[in-house]
Amino acid sequence: MMASTVLFIAQTTVGSWWWVWGIVGIVALAILFVIAQFFGTWLQAYMSNAGVGFGDLIGMKLRKVHIRQIVDAKITLVKAGLHDISVNDLESHFLARGRVPNVTRAMIAANRAVIELDWKKACAIDLAGRDIIDAVNTSVNPKVIDCPNPTLGKSTIDAVAKDGIQLKAKGRVTVKTNIRQLIGGATEETIVARVGEGIVSAIGSADTHKAVLENPDRISKAVLAKGLDSGSAFEILSIDIADVDVGANIGAKLQADQAEADKRRFQAEAEKRRAMAIAAAAENRAKIEDNRALVVLAEAEVPKAMAEAFRSGNMGIMDYYRMKNIQADTGMRDSIGGREDDAKDKKG
Repeated sequence: MMASTVLFIAQTTVGSWWWVWGIVGIVALAILFVIAQFFGTWLQAYMSNAGVGFGDLIGMKLRKVHIRQIVDAKITLVKAGLHDISVNDLESHFLARGRVPNVTRAMIAANRAVIELDWKKACAIDLAGRDIIDAVNTSVNPKVIDCPNPTLGKSTIDAVAKDGIQLKAKGRVTVKTNIRQLIGGATEETIVARVGEGIVSAIGSADTHKAVLENPDRISKAVLAKGLDSGSAFEILSIDIADVDVGANIGAKLQADQAEADKRRFQAEAEKRRAMAIAAAAENRAKIEDNRALVVLAEAEVPKAMAEAFRSGNMGIMDYYRMKNIQADTGMRDSIGGREDDAKDKKG
């Protein structure tokens, strides 16, 4: 009886240990799987003193962060001497949909060039959509901007001096990035527009086009004095006038156009006066016809007056014949005078 009881207890104990060993084996396999999955990355970070542990790798996996990208960025920063940027900083920028490799390279380039740029500023510039690498490179190696931009279809800036001569100028602006104003600062298009406005103003204030041709640097000095880079993402280092050509004589063309306009105005006024004269002549002819009608009406009263004179005895028959003779003589003289006038007109 005792033997049977001991045997049963032993069998029960052995069965319980099998469950324990099974659980331990599963845990061990899980640990080995994790180690096998992250061991290569962890070893690389460990050998580089990057300070990335298994916990960080597992956390990145759970947060769906690109592990390889973050670890490579951290190793690169450490090797470049930038130890202040943590794995958490890299993860935060990645989760904000930032470009971690670009910001990493920009930070290293700024550190090498002794440019003041912290991680938060660099991340903000990257998240704003600016090319942080190009910005840092431009701070180290200034770039040249053509003014005007030939890609926009215009190759020269046209302006007119006070003497009316048009000048066609090409400018080249050397700029470097102003990191402090990169966020919210004006872009290249604004710089080109401001410089173009300054060139037009400088040429327009010149008394003659010859003065500009003799000293093109007067344009550069006048434009630089305006402080055109204020509020922009760039610092203007120099403005050079690459070429100045003489264009059309705008002043003479404007004067010719004005003279043509004056000619047309005077012609219109003369035509107006001519029309008024024709209208006045027509009105005078109408008045003459009205007067002739009045004469005819008056002549119609003559026979009535003569008849009344005969009846009243104020006029005799001899008086009547003398009047007829006078009328006949007058008609003959008028007829002779009309023929002489016609002959003179034919000779003339």
